[in-house]
Amino acid sequence: MVDKVKLARQFIEAIPHSRALNMQLTDIGAGTATIEMPYDDRLIGDPKTGVIHGGAVSAMMDTCCGAAVMSHPSAPGGTATIDLRIDYMRAATPGQSIRTTATCYHITRNVAFVRATATDDDMDRPVATASGSFTVEKA
Repeated sequence: MVDKVKLARQFIEAIPHSRALNMQLTDIGAGTATIEMPYDDRLIGDPKTGVIHGGAVSAMMDTCCGAAVMSHPSAPGGTATIDLRIDYMRAATPGQSIRTTATCYHITRNVAFVRATATDDDMDRPVATASGSFTVEKA
């Protein structure tokens, strides 16, 4: 598992938008990952409310899902997004970090299936949920 953790961390750190959004991998396990993105004025989508743009949230959710796939015991290598559906439930609270936790719950020979939830400090009310499919690269 150590190699997969290292690989997932390198994957996130190598993506330019992950660095630009200051994404931080805070937890990773066998098919799970958590990424945190601190609040940043540069990411505001609505200047009147201070709410973070949905594109930043979707980028974080996509990256977190990919990390969950890469850390799964049955995933031999890298991954790429095939399909990702994101349902936005509410605006994230201005000034608060956003956290995404993703779980890779099923893998076939070629496709991994993932679910994710993004929250701010109000963990009981998700900002967004996602479900997606990702490639499973051969080793």
